[in-house]
Order: sequence, then structure tokens, then C-alpha cells
Amino acid sequence: MIKRTTNSIEDLLSPLRSYFQKNSFSRKEVDEKPPLRSELYTREQMEAHARYLAGYHKLSFEKQPEQLLKRLSENEEVLEKVAELLMEAVKEKKRISPAGEWLLDNFYLIEEQILTGKKYLPKGYSKGLPRLQNKNSFGIPRVYDIALEIISHSDGHVDISSLSNFISAYQKITPLTIGELWAVPIMLRLALLENLSRVAAKIAIDRIDENQADFWSDKMIEAVEKDPKSMVLIIADMARAEPPMVSAFVAPFVQRLQWKGADMNIPISWLEQHLTEKNMSISSMTQSENQQQAANQVSMSNSINSLRFLAKMDWREFVETMSVTEQTLRTDLNAVYQKMDFYTRDSYRHAVEKIAKKTNLEENEVAGIAIELAKAASESANPDARLSHVGYYLVGKGSNRTEAAARHKVSGKMGAIKHTPNPHPALYELTAWIITILVTALLVLKANADGDGWLTLLGVGLLSLVAGSQFALQISNWLATLIVPPRQLPRMNFSTGIPQDCRTLVVVPSMLVNKVQAEKLVEELEVRFLANRDENLFFALLTDFKDAAEQMLPGDKELIYTAQAGIENLNRKYGRQHNDTFFLFHRQRVWNKKEKVWMGWERKRGKLEALNSLLRGKTPEDFMTIVGEPLIYNSIKYVITLDADTQLPREAAWKLAGIMAHPLNHPVYNEKKNIVVDGYGIVQPRIAISLHGTVRSQYTRMHENDSGIDPYTRITSNVYQDVFNEGSFIGKGIYDVDVFERVLTNRFPDNKILSHDLLEGSYARCAFASDVQFYEDYPSKYRVDMNRRHRWIRGDWQIANWVLPWVPNGENKLTRNPVSGLSRWKIFDNLRRSIVPVALLALLICGWTILNSPWFWTLAVIGIGLLPAIIASAWGLAKKPDDVLMKYHISNSAQSVYR
Repeated sequence: MIKRTTNSIEDLLSPLRSYFQKNSFSRKEVDEKPPLRSELYTREQMEAHARYLAGYHKLSFEKQPEQLLKRLSENEEVLEKVAELLMEAVKEKKRISPAGEWLLDNFYLIEEQILTGKKYLPKGYSKGLPRLQNKNSFGIPRVYDIALEIISHSDGHVDISSLSNFISAYQKITPLTIGELWAVPIMLRLALLENLSRVAAKIAIDRIDENQADFWSDKMIEAVEKDPKSMVLIIADMARAEPPMVSAFVAPFVQRLQWKGADMNIPISWLEQHLTEKNMSISSMTQSENQQQAANQVSMSNSINSLRFLAKMDWREFVETMSVTEQTLRTDLNAVYQKMDFYTRDSYRHAVEKIAKKTNLEENEVAGIAIELAKAASESANPDARLSHVGYYLVGKGSNRTEAAARHKVSGKMGAIKHTPNPHPALYELTAWIITILVTALLVLKANADGDGWLTLLGVGLLSLVAGSQFALQISNWLATLIVPPRQLPRMNFSTGIPQDCRTLVVVPSMLVNKVQAEKLVEELEVRFLANRDENLFFALLTDFKDAAEQMLPGDKELIYTAQAGIENLNRKYGRQHNDTFFLFHRQRVWNKKEKVWMGWERKRGKLEALNSLLRGKTPEDFMTIVGEPLIYNSIKYVITLDADTQLPREAAWKLAGIMAHPLNHPVYNEKKNIVVDGYGIVQPRIAISLHGTVRSQYTRMHENDSGIDPYTRITSNVYQDVFNEGSFIGKGIYDVDVFERVLTNRFPDNKILSHDLLEGSYARCAFASDVQFYEDYPSKYRVDMNRRHRWIRGDWQIANWVLPWVPNGENKLTRNPVSGLSRWKIFDNLRRSIVPVALLALLICGWTILNSPWFWTLAVIGIGLLPAIIASAWGLAKKPDDVLMKYHISNSAQSVYR
């Protein structure tokens, strides 16, 4: 703490001076690195300077060490030390400069911006940016030098207009890369912090000088009051100490003495004479100090306000407006690119960056090549919407053609177009097989060592193969989530409304059981509507009666009336001018010879098939009651199917429709196989446990997965989608009506398939949208969950034929199995998974009854079940994010292990 009663200049300045000297920080360095305060330019001058700078900048292709992170840390240290100095001055009730007040009042903001800078400037980030070889800017990123120039010639003032004008003018001479445009905010932030650090350093040096002024003025005031004769000696001491004759010393020194009257004429006269010898004067120094403080205040306030601007600014629009590559991509056929959502457009731009770096071609030229390829495809005899879209040549299967064309443009030689297969599926399968074989071999060798005959060895081998496969797949799945980053499906932006050519119907297949349940179905349909209101989004109940011994039961008419009245009331309540919003489609019972009961034909599958037929103009003979105007039937393109307990969150409907409508997701139909072989006919969202509506038992909590987390801010990993580009349908999602009608009508035998969802996804091809989420209840008790799983397992075994070459069709005749190898594996994997508990139990029994070393087999079974989860949790614990406190990270990891 600096005290005015100190008798030694060294004691007075040592706390601050020691820091500055330790860091080679001195008045000379402050003078050599003054605040970024060059000549202020008008708008026209700034644009002219930007054009000059673009021509002046020369790029270096040599590897350079990272400089910005080090400088950020140095600036942070300076700002913190100066803030401490000013806080001490405030405690001492000393006056601080207006710039110092700005620094203290807004230091919380500066700290936030420093943290933001560290977060968005990870180690090595700037190495991917073009660097300069110009003498005064050697080795620093070009975009950082641009930021310094903007700050310097605007005195720290940055707004969107001046920034956009400067960047636009620069790009008229030299286009910036997409990466540089994204780096503009972080580089401006670093430049502003640099400027604040320099102004703060000047404040610190001035504070030291002012402390000396206070020290000597205090001694003189004390001398006048107690011993006037000692004044001459004090002046002599001050002359020997050689205080800096700078404005920060002279102005406060004179100001304090002048208030004390004529007694202070001697020291003031001595100071005036001393300054005159150096061609200076008290008045000029005072004026200079006032001007300097005013300039520092303006620089400080401008820089802090600019930091606020950076924090509030949405930089996505800036990048897209400034990017030359973006303007090229926006020439895509039918303006499809413009209509996509931001993240899809951003993925295209990243693809352009990647190809540009691989081929040493300008990004804008790469985008132009992709556009030309798409235009050429659109002019072919039979244009394909997918091949006519620029995305096919950037993120789709045509990206290798873009890369080949780019290499040809650079070298002048046209090489062969390389079709590089996706390596991830092969790596995934190889890893799974190797781990399975290793685990099986280990257990078989142990069983052989225990020695109990070849039959026992064979049995243990088969059980170990099943158990080892479970361990292997869990490890492989976990490794896949680490190696293959989750990708968001491309989509159109329907946030302002689903277009008419993408009209979507939300249906809830259910059964009318009693009046209360029928009223609840109508009420929950209204809730879904309120969360997803859209002019081209419609809602329907798709219902059956419960199974019965007769076609009609006494209470059936009342149930129909309840549901019908509810739907009609909703249409009156939320009526539209041209058509209804809500519908009821109710089927009559038909006699099932096999079940010997009256029931809805093929239950849920039959309901959806009947609905699809109705929407495509076939006679509604399957339905005994239809409520709602039929005018919109033929215009329905997509259907979102939900279970009765499935919640449809806000924005989920238009996001799913946007995914389906994107050209790269359009289903590609194979006439010979009568299935979808590329693109997607179905999109399956992520399913999470509902936040309400279920009893939050301990069993439920064990199975919940991040319930309550906003699903729209992140993407989660799904192994099948990320590795194989294909998900699995579980009965709740969106599908293309024409595709469903075409590939699934009369494809499966009656009364033989309980779990049809996976097969439907195999025929129509399903995508998994991890960033779109549905919510539903989870069983609160173990027995209820086991009954549900038992139904699933029964259904899985009913479709076991689909792992074979021949399968039954709708007429129960054998036809060649059309589904892919991946789909067959999914079916087989469900069968395998159903026998894993049996295999583990059998292995445990063998270990305790037939084989020796029962504790080895017990630990082996436990390890197979728990070790993958322990490994994954340990890895997660070790990979703590920098912005998460350790106690919260440990708590989250512990909860993950518990689940």
C-alpha cells in the first residue's frame, strides 16, 4: 500500500515499480508502445486506407510461433496490476484520472472479455490464419493487423457500419478467407484489450509520477506549516532526486502548491526556471496533461464501449454479408442455399475451406467450381434435385469431383476422380471383431486351463462369444463417439413457417378406451398445436377401438362422439379461413381369423398404411369416422407420427420438416429392390424422458439422460448415424408420405410382425436427428419396464427372417430380401442383445458349478457388464472442460456412472 507519510521515494514506489521492472516495463516502453491512436480518418479515408492495406499486405507461408496468446496474457497482467494500483489510490482517497475511473468501473467487463478471448482463441487457433511477412507485422495474422489498424484510426471506436465498410473496401483488392472473417470479432477483442493495456500502462506511469508529485508537495506543505526555513533544503532534495519533468508530475504538483498561497512561490518559481531551461513551461505542461487525460478518457471509453458492441453483436450475419464465398454460394439453383438454416450453410462454407486448403485454390474459386458442377447437372436430360444442388459437391458424394476440378485448375492437369470410401464403418467393424475375439479367446483359454472336456469348452466358447460381443460393441461405440464427431443433418430454414409444398400432418395413433382417455387425447393434441402453430401444420388423432368379441360394443358410439366433439371444438376455437386444422380418423374393427377377435387391422402399422392411402386419394373405406375438411389431403407431404404419451416440443415440427425438405436428404428410390437406397424417407429425432407426467422414481432417474437440458443448443452422438450415415426408426418421427406408400404397401405379412418400426426404417431408410428431441414418459417400476422390454424382444424375434436372404411379403410368399447389410446387422444385433443376459447368467453358473476359479468368472461377468461404463466415465472425468468447475464436473461424472 502506498502511503503519503512515507519518507522514502523508493518505499513509495516499490510495490508498483518492482512489478514493472520485473516485466521489463518502463516509461521508455510505454512511450514506445503508446495507445493505438493514429490519425482519425473519415469514412472515405478509412475505406481508402483499407484498399491501401490490402495491397500492402504480403503473406508469409513459413511457420511462425504463436504470439497472440502470450500477448493476451501480458495484457491481462498489466490490466490487473493497474487496477490494483488504482484501487489503492481510491482507498487512499486520492484523485484518479477519468480514464482510470472508466477502467475501474468497467473492469468486470474487461475480465469477461479476457476470458472470452482465451475461450475462443485456443492454442494453435491463429496458426490456421494467413500470416504477414511485412516488416512491422511479421508473423502476426493478417486479420489481427487489420483489427489493429481499425482500432488505431478510429481511436478504439468500432461499430457495424464502419467495420463493414472497412472490410468491404479491403476485399475489393484482396478477399479474406472465411476463417479470417470469423476471426474478426476475436481479433478486434484482442486489439481492444491491447489498446486498453497500453492506455492502462500510461495511467500507471502517470500514477507513479503523480505519487511523486504528491510526495514532494506534501513535504513542502508540511515545511511551510512547521519549518518554513527548511523549504530550500526540500527543494534541493527534490532536485537531487531528479523527479521526471513530465506533465503527470508537473500539473498535480503545481496545482496542490498553488492552493497554499504565496508561501509556495519559491518551489513554483524554481520549477518554472527548471522547465524553462528545457524549453518548457508550467502552463504548457498543465495544458498537455489536461489534453492527455482527455485523450486517455476517450480512448478508454471508446474501447470499453466497443467491447460491449462485440459482446452483443450477432456475427453470423456479418460473416455471411462480408464473405465473397457466401455470395458465390448464394447463386445456387432455385436459391436453395439461401433458404437453408445457418448451420447447414456454415457446414458448406467449412467444406469450401477444407477443399481450398487441400488444393491451394482460393475459397471463392472452389465455391464457383461447385456452383458450376451443380448447374451442369441441372442442364442434363434428367436433372436430379440432389445433383443440381451445390451441397452435393461440397458435403455430399460429389465433393471428390469438386476437389478434382480444383486440382485441375491449379495444376492444369486433370487427374482421376478418386472415390474415397468412408473409412469409419470398416474401422468400427474391425475394432468390434478384434475385441470380441480377444475377450472370447481369454475366457476360452481360462476354461481350457480349468480342464473339463471339449463339450464344456465349446459351451463356454459360445457363451463367451455372446458376452464378449457385448463388451466389444460397447467399447467400439464409445470409441466411435470419440473419433467421429456428431454431424447435424442438412436442413431448410422453416422458422418463419413451413411452405405449402411441405405441408405436414402430426398424427397420434391411439386407441379409444374410455371417455376420460378420449378427452385427454384431444387435450394433448391441442397442447402440441399450441407449441407448434403453423399455417401448414395440421394435427390428427388416428384411432381404433380396443379389441373386442363383437364389431361394436355398447359404449363405442359415445367414445366416437367424445373424440369427434373434441376435434370439432378445436376447429371452431382455432378456425382457419380455408381449411380445418384438426382431424379425427377412426377405423372400424375387422375380424382377425388368427387372433379370433374384432380389432383394428395390423394395429399401428395398419392405421398408418390406411392414412397414407387416404392422403393419396384412395377411398376412405378403412375409416368409419372422419372429422375435418378433406381438401388438404393430397397436399400433405410429410407425416409426424407420435405415441399418445409423446410430447412435441416447440419448433420440433418445422425443424423435422426442414430436414426432410433438404435436397441432400431427398430419398433415392431403387426400382428393382423397391426400397430407398440413399437419402432418407424417415427422420427419427432423439427421445428423452419427459420432465413431467411420470413418477420420478429412483428407477426412472437411473435411466434418464440429461432431461431438462435444452436439446437445441447441442448435437449428441449416435453411432449408426455418425459412422454409417443411417439411423434406426423407433416409431416416432417424420416420414415422406409418398415414400412410405410406395415402399411399404403390402410388403409385410399380416399377423406376424409386432415390431415393424425397424423394418420400416430399413425399407424407407431412416436418419437420426440428434438435435431435435421428443419427450415421453419412462416406466417408474422395474416390472413395468421388463414387460415392455419383453414385448420388444418378442417383436425382434418375429422379424428374425430379415437377416436371411429370403423374406415373406404381403402375400406371405418368399421374396429376395432387399434390405442393406447394415439393416440386417441391426436386426441381428437386437437378437444378440436379447440373449446377452442369458449368456452372462449361464457363464456365471458354469463358473460356479462346472469350472474352477469361480471368483474369476464372477469378476469376468461383472467386468463385461460394468467395465465399458467405468472406462467411459473415467475418460470423461479426465477431460474436464476449462469453463466447468471441478466439483460440478466430478458430480456430473458420478451421476453418469450411477446411470
